[in-house]
Amino acid sequence: MSYYNGLTVSVVKEITWLEYFNMEVAALVALTLLLGALVILVALAVGRRKEEIKEETEQAAESSAEASAAKGPTSKKQDKQRSRKDKPAQHNFSHPLLAASLKGHSGNVTCLDFSSNGKYLASCADDRTIRIWSTKDFLEREHKCLRANVELDHAMLVRFSPDSRAFITWLANGDAIRIFKMIKKDDGTFSFKAASEDFPQKHKAPIVNIGIAETGKFIMSASTDTTILIWDLKGELLASINTNQMTNSYAAVSPCGRFVASCGFTPDVKVWEICFGKGGEFREVARAFDLKGHSAGVHAFDFSNDSHRMVTVSKDGTWKLWNTDVEYKKQQDPYLLRTVPCSSSDGSRVALSPDGRVVAISDGCNVSMFDATTGKLEEELRGVHSQGITDLRFDINSRFLACSGDKAIRVFHNAPGYRVAIRDMQDMLKKAQNEAMKQRLQLQIREAQSALDAALAAPVE
Repeated sequence: MSYYNGLTVSVVKEITWLEYFNMEVAALVALTLLLGALVILVALAVGRRKEEIKEETEQAAESSAEASAAKGPTSKKQDKQRSRKDKPAQHNFSHPLLAASLKGHSGNVTCLDFSSNGKYLASCADDRTIRIWSTKDFLEREHKCLRANVELDHAMLVRFSPDSRAFITWLANGDAIRIFKMIKKDDGTFSFKAASEDFPQKHKAPIVNIGIAETGKFIMSASTDTTILIWDLKGELLASINTNQMTNSYAAVSPCGRFVASCGFTPDVKVWEICFGKGGEFREVARAFDLKGHSAGVHAFDFSNDSHRMVTVSKDGTWKLWNTDVEYKKQQDPYLLRTVPCSSSDGSRVALSPDGRVVAISDGCNVSMFDATTGKLEEELRGVHSQGITDLRFDINSRFLACSGDKAIRVFHNAPGYRVAIRDMQDMLKKAQNEAMKQRLQLQIREAQSALDAALAAPVE
C-alpha cells in the first residue's frame, strides 16, 4: 500500500512539473511572438517615414524650380540692384569755401601740381591717367580736363616743367621718371607725347617725391632710404646725396631752383645748394643750412615762392615758420619766426601760400588753415575726403588751395589769405604818411574785400 502511495505521489509531482514547464514554454513563445510583432511594426513605420521624407524632398525641389522659373529676369534685376546697394556710397562734401570738386579720375588721386604760369593743375591717379585741368574753369559749373594715358603703368607723382610745356612723372611699377611733352594743337588743347626712354632705375627703396628746378637745370628724386638723386634733363645722373636722417619722409626743390631739402626721422630739415658754373655745367652739391628746433621727426615742409620762408610740421605737435633769407656762406643760420600747436599724423602735408601769408596742414581727412604771421587758426575743413589726404597745394597766385585724397580733387577759395592781406594793408594804411600811398592801399583793400565777398558768396557745390 505504501508503495502505491509513493508511486501516486511521484506521478502527481511529475504531472505538476510538466504543467509548469508547458506554461513556461507557452509564456516564452507568447513573448517571442509579441517582440516579433513589435519589430515588424517598427520596420513598417520606418519604411513609411522614409517614403514620406523622399516625397517631401521631391516636392520641395519641384516647388523651388517652379519659383526660380517664375522669377526669371526679375530675380537677376533684383540681384543687380542689391549689388549696387552693396557698393560704397560716394563721399559728399560741402563747405562755404569750396570752389570746385574736380571729378574725372576713376582711381584714387595721389599727387597734384600747379603750373608756374598759373593756368593749369595736373593730377595723377592709379587709374593709369594724368589729367590737366584749367584753373579758369574752377568757378564754372563744368570742369573739363585733358587726359594723358600712362601705358602699362600708372603715375604716382607729377610735376610741371618751368615753362609749363611738359611734365615729369614717377612710374609706380617702372620705378623711374618719365617725361611727357605737351604739344599744343590748333584748337588750343594739348596732345601728350612720352619720351622715347624713361630715366634709368637707380633707387632701391620706395619714392617719396620728385621735383624739377625752376631754372630747368636739374631734376630731383628722393626715396625713403635717405637717398636723393640729382639728374640732368636727359636722365644722366649728376649726384647722389645721403641725407643721414635714417629715413626720408619728404624732399623737395625750392621754388627759386637753387636748393634741395629733405626731412625724415630726425628732428631737423637739411638743405643743400645744387651749384652750377657760369656756363651752366654742374659743379657740386654744397650743404647750405639746417632747420633745427623740433623735438621729434618732421613730417613735411614747404617754401614760400621767393624761398625766403619755410614752414615745417612735426610729430612733436607743432608747425614752425622760419626765415631762410640768410647768407649761409657767411655762416648765417636761419632763424625761427613762430611755433604754433597743431594736429598732425603720419602722412601729414603742409603748404605755405606763395605770398607767405597762410599755412595749410593736413591731418588725415582734415585740413587746418592758419595765419602765418600770427599763428591764428583761420579755418578748419573737416572730412574733406573719404581717405587720408595725399597732397596739398596752393596755386601760384595764392587764390586757391587744392587737395586730394580719394577720386576727387577739392579746390577751396583762400579766404584766410584775403583776410590776412586786408589786415596787413590796414596796418600799413595806419602808418602811411603820403596821400598817394594811402589811396593806393585803400584801393587794394577794397579790391581784396570785393574778392573775399565774391568767394564767400559763390554757390556751394
